Amino acid sequence: MTIRHRTIGTGACKVLVLHDWLCTSADWGQFLDHLDPEAFTYALLDYRGYGERRDVEGEFTVDEIASDTLALADRLGWAEFALVGHSMGAKAAQRVLAEAPGRVSRLAGVAPVPASAYPLEGDAYDLFHGAAEHAANRRAILDLVTGNRACARWLDAMTARSVAGSRPEAVAAYLADWSTRDFSAEVAGSTLPVKVFVGEHDPALSAEVMRGTWLATYPNAELEVLANAGHYPMHEVPVAFATALEAFLRA
Repeated sequence: MTIRHRTIGTGACKVLVLHDWLCTSADWGQFLDHLDPEAFTYALLDYRGYGERRDVEGEFTVDEIASDTLALADRLGWAEFALVGHSMGAKAAQRVLAEAPGRVSRLAGVAPVPASAYPLEGDAYDLFHGAAEHAANRRAILDLVTGNRACARWLDAMTARSVAGSRPEAVAAYLADWSTRDFSAEVAGSTLPVKVFVGEHDPALSAEVMRGTWLATYPNAELEVLANAGHYPMHEVPVAFATALEAFLRA
């Protein structure tokens, strides 16, 4: 199976990039313009049911994302690579680590979902589980996780791209999987270099949540709180985020 992906750069440092639950590989914003194409080669994967692979059938699980990620690395001839995962994509990146720990050189989680379950209850459950079918729910989530600070034009554009770029059944299935799946015991204690980036205005995946999950799981994990950002630092503070991320990947 051909795995469609986007590639940026031709550098020696190989990086696989996994997007979040509501967006696609095309939705990293101006952040992509600030990456160093001479030092790095970035491969950005779309999941089954999303983006360039919107019509590809699948089970729509984090295990499947991990399997496709490793298949893409094989196709590219990358024996070793760094991983960057945003939100749900960070949970899938940890699944890659669980399945092929010897191939992962570094792991960066951006507003990252932990390897443990992330239960949604009450109004949050209804909001998130209604997002597969209702654009208004997606817009409300985008507004919530950026701290109710984003302009209407950005929210409307992101919502429209989310709806156009994903199949409802895929959105629903991925949510059911990433919010309930717990494989934290499989990665706990890994000494891999890990960097966790969170926005100061993200109410859901906050610094406090990271200290109880990612930093407790990975003994070599570092946490960086990005000022003036929420859940989407690649859009909110693209220059600062690109600079901070590549500083970690170069180390």
